[in-house]
Amino acid sequence: MKSSMKREIYKQLRSIVIISVGLALIPPILQFNNYFLLVLTYILLYAVIVSAWNIIGGFGGQLDLGAGAFTGLGCFTMGTLLLRWNIPPVIGVFAGGLIAAAFGFIIGYPSFRFGLKDVWYALATIALVVVLKQFFTVWEQVGGPEERYLPGTYGSLYYLKLPYSYYYYILVVALAIVLFLNVKVKMSKLGYYLFSVRENEDAAEMLGVDVRMTKLKGLMIYAFITGTIGSFFALISGYIHPTQFNTDISLQIAILGIVGGLGSIYSPVITTFILQSASEYLRTVLGGWIPGIHLIFYGAILMIIVLFFPEGLSAILNKVYAKIGLFSLKKEEKK
Repeated sequence: MKSSMKREIYKQLRSIVIISVGLALIPPILQFNNYFLLVLTYILLYAVIVSAWNIIGGFGGQLDLGAGAFTGLGCFTMGTLLLRWNIPPVIGVFAGGLIAAAFGFIIGYPSFRFGLKDVWYALATIALVVVLKQFFTVWEQVGGPEERYLPGTYGSLYYLKLPYSYYYYILVVALAIVLFLNVKVKMSKLGYYLFSVRENEDAAEMLGVDVRMTKLKGLMIYAFITGTIGSFFALISGYIHPTQFNTDISLQIAILGIVGGLGSIYSPVITTFILQSASEYLRTVLGGWIPGIHLIFYGAILMIIVLFFPEGLSAILNKVYAKIGLFSLKKEEKK
């Protein structure tokens, strides 16, 4: 049993390495064009967060819409530590993850204790994004209605305006780590518990699964990763502002995770690259014609996917995987 599990982990690790190498080769192919690098960097940000969301949303079946809260906490934690105490971002980004995970616990424990789930849990989590946005708007010590720009000097530890390629390659490594974490969680006892909760919460509890603690662990892992990666929104833009508590991010992350295929490890990430690239292309081509018209076409694409592929794009992508032999996901999808 252990040897077969090791072989499966090796196969998944090989797939992750192939994905990482492929992503690493894109900037040289594009001749390090700043526009394309910026777009790809933001797509990678979303891809990492979607992969983290997959743990609580795909494995655990919880419709969490709190990504905007965790990314905002990551931005403000990192930015405040830098602005007030001159603590470098390399420490601040992980502090942002810890604050986000702590906030996830504070919110998740009572939510799961009182049985919030489905649409009620979704409403509670997205409401937190709005509450935190207003809270940081009036909290002058760390927030306030004005933008707070992050300092930086070339060559120092605090230099933030690095070339986009630096952030891109950092996020490639982050994506590889989070994908491998997905593999480890899915093949662990926590993963089996999360899947049992997703399929039938009451039956899982009757079989001895600590449902509340299982969901809380999944939420805290997701919150930590999202808070850590969310700090890069501030690093790339160079400022912090309450608008970084963004409900649009929450909705986009959930949509990409669902459309990609709940519980699939690689499909949500690939779907993120496909749909976010299509969205940027439509914005570039059609945005100058009628502002916002690209959103209509983007919405139409989503509706077509939902209508014809209710299980998400993983149904199509798994056939592609089988033909090229890249990912061994058939066993995954049957769990």
